[in-house]
Amino acid sequence: MFKIAGHTMGTPEYTVTEAIELFSKIGAEGAEIVVQDGYHSGLPCECDKDTLQKVKQCAKDHGIQIVCLTPYNSKFNSLDEEVRQAEIKGIEKVIEYCDFLGAGRIRIYGGNLPAEETDHLEEKRDRLIASMRYLGEKAKAHGVTLTIENHFNTMTLTARQSADLIKDIDCDSVRILYDQANLTFTGGEDYKEAIALQSGLIGYMHVKDLVFHEGNTEFKSSDVSHPDESERNVYTRIVGEGILPWPEILKEVKAHGYEDWLSLEYERRWHPADIPDASIGMKKSIDYLRGILPEI
Repeated sequence: MFKIAGHTMGTPEYTVTEAIELFSKIGAEGAEIVVQDGYHSGLPCECDKDTLQKVKQCAKDHGIQIVCLTPYNSKFNSLDEEVRQAEIKGIEKVIEYCDFLGAGRIRIYGGNLPAEETDHLEEKRDRLIASMRYLGEKAKAHGVTLTIENHFNTMTLTARQSADLIKDIDCDSVRILYDQANLTFTGGEDYKEAIALQSGLIGYMHVKDLVFHEGNTEFKSSDVSHPDESERNVYTRIVGEGILPWPEILKEVKAHGYEDWLSLEYERRWHPADIPDASIGMKKSIDYLRGILPEI
């Protein structure tokens, strides 16, 4: 059965505990929580037990399951071994946080690869595979799954790249984070092809919506996390108010065996002018999904 989680990317005005309280109030069942220094609605990278305990207790008090932690480490494919090992150590800490909070997943970037970077690709991919195999075994020991996102400026830009990478990593605790919105605005596969390519490999899903800028469909981004305002080719939207056919996407992914968490990656952190406060827009998104799920 599909379950819905709020994402603290969508709650930049709230603390983590305030976001959890909001998710409960607006009808979510779970929470995906950012792990990044300096973000108001996230956990710090060096998180103390008191902070983790407060978050854990808040989630318990409000009937919210902490589903996923989302760090921003990305250079798992670096040819600089010191850099690569530092990124690995960062994820090892997040695995410990998952253990404490009862979170079963970590969002992972498939390395860091700007679009214009074309040197040493095979070697960088080998480093990424090695990093994920090592971390996958660490995660498995804690009952955690690493979910590598379909994402720009990484080595999992497309569904095909994502599926091929997961198969080569060959570790059952490393799966795909399927994000059809990302595939759509970067010119990747449509949902039928994307789901077929990734069938049996999907461990988590992000749900969001968008519309293209009029006359501008070409995507570019100078950063791995989000495009600058000058680079954007889409506006983010409340789920159900954009172009993505969510009833059809969910029917298709269910037919291929995935029927688990849907995380609302409501992008207010990056694009606050596009969408209203999460108490309004995330609630509308949840209500929309609740309305279509009985038909799925």
